[in-house]
Amino acid sequence: MGASFELPDVDRFTATAEGPPGGRVFYLQGVAGGQVVTLRLEKSQVAALAAYLAELLADLPTPSPEEMPRELEPAQPLVAEWVVGQLGVAFDESRDRMVIRADEIVPDDADDQVVQREQGSARFALTRPQVAAFVVHAAALVAAGRPPCRLCRRPLDPEGHVCIKTNGHEPH
Repeated sequence: MGASFELPDVDRFTATAEGPPGGRVFYLQGVAGGQVVTLRLEKSQVAALAAYLAELLADLPTPSPEEMPRELEPAQPLVAEWVVGQLGVAFDESRDRMVIRADEIVPDDADDQVVQREQGSARFALTRPQVAAFVVHAAALVAAGRPPCRLCRRPLDPEGHVCIKTNGHEPH
């Protein structure tokens, strides 16, 4: 069975990346008391989560700057419990919390010798100020990667980029 986590009162929620642009590994981390839950995910998942949370926040009262958490650095070392396959968000009105659920991706092995196991999940309940700080932090983290090509919007590699919009005839 994959490890599952329930953090109903998160002290810190953040995203981070390790490695050079183009080879970064992204992590999502929640800290509650002495419990640290670190999950590995894709850059696109971090970007989509931040964008969706920003949309949800637009319909709610804006937290004041004084309420926003200042500490968004991840706890070290970064050791992922598992890789995120799917993310979901719900709003718990009774607690005024956004609940982020991450589900583990479980490989589908056709080998009958492999023992199938339960999928891990993690639930993080965040305050609106925590969500607002995460949105700003995650957007900056995603933007700090390789710049996009002005024509196709795909990331530019340090070695160059053969743009699909020019049929490969004009390297960028």
